[in-house]
Amino acid sequence: MAYQLEEINRKLRTDPAAFVAECDGVYQTRLESAADRILERMKQSPIVLLSGPSGSGKTTTALKLEQELERRGVNTHTISMDNYFKTLDRRTAPRNAEGDIDYESPRLLDMDLLDDTFTKLSHGEWVVVPKFEFARQMRNDSRGTPLKLGENEIAIFEGIHALNDDIAGRHPEATTLYISARSNILEGEALRFKGTWMRISRRAVRDYNFRGTDLVETLSMWYNVRRGEKLHISPFKDRANVVIDSSLRYEVPVFANYAAPLWAAVDQVSPDNERYAELQALVKSFDYFEPLDPALVPQDSLIREFIGGGSYSY
Repeated sequence: MAYQLEEINRKLRTDPAAFVAECDGVYQTRLESAADRILERMKQSPIVLLSGPSGSGKTTTALKLEQELERRGVNTHTISMDNYFKTLDRRTAPRNAEGDIDYESPRLLDMDLLDDTFTKLSHGEWVVVPKFEFARQMRNDSRGTPLKLGENEIAIFEGIHALNDDIAGRHPEATTLYISARSNILEGEALRFKGTWMRISRRAVRDYNFRGTDLVETLSMWYNVRRGEKLHISPFKDRANVVIDSSLRYEVPVFANYAAPLWAAVDQVSPDNERYAELQALVKSFDYFEPLDPALVPQDSLIREFIGGGSYSY
């Protein structure tokens, strides 16, 4: 699926608030379809596995699915699989081609604990969902949260590796979802903005605003993130029972407000970087779009996960 630049700019000039509402309504319809599928499969398993690459909006989507399912009378628990990281051991941690720790590798996750968790929850038994402390790069089981699923309850586990062979592969009965920004933006037949660029824009703006991450570092490491996606995430997307496109037609105009710091950061990325030319093209592409005031973005929008000011707690 592709969006048309002319339509986006025309609707932004005519009635931006109505356009935002229209786009969010389309995304809500996608979520409702996913909820339908989850409910259809509840008798097979109370476990839902939600995967997608970095910047896909997995967390907000999981929370929105939780809301939709609870509206239909199903008590839902959303769990980040980041809590199932193993305590980092730099001596044995997987390394990438450059010799750095490969933070995109599924080997950093405790697959056996996840397997045991899914099995026990499916049998109505108690588990303790662990807590991973990123500041100390260690799992603190003493801060874990007890969980037991009742008859009309499900658990949504969201994480980049949720569809991996060692996770979903051990539990084919689970309902599986894959989410990503999958729609390009065209001007006629000419490509103006890639779906994958929406994800790096989301990640860069979020890191710039809230995570204290140097923007140059975020952009410089995009090549490694993409490499990890192609190795560890994309090969398993065909396992999904439901595929969700998280792209919103108004998001690039929102991110156009952040073009200046992105430009400054791209200029500092090494020309030797594998994604240098792509990053240059990405930032230039913001010039095609009418900017949209972020104040018009609703508090419950998926985009709020990246620009802040939202109604969800992450």
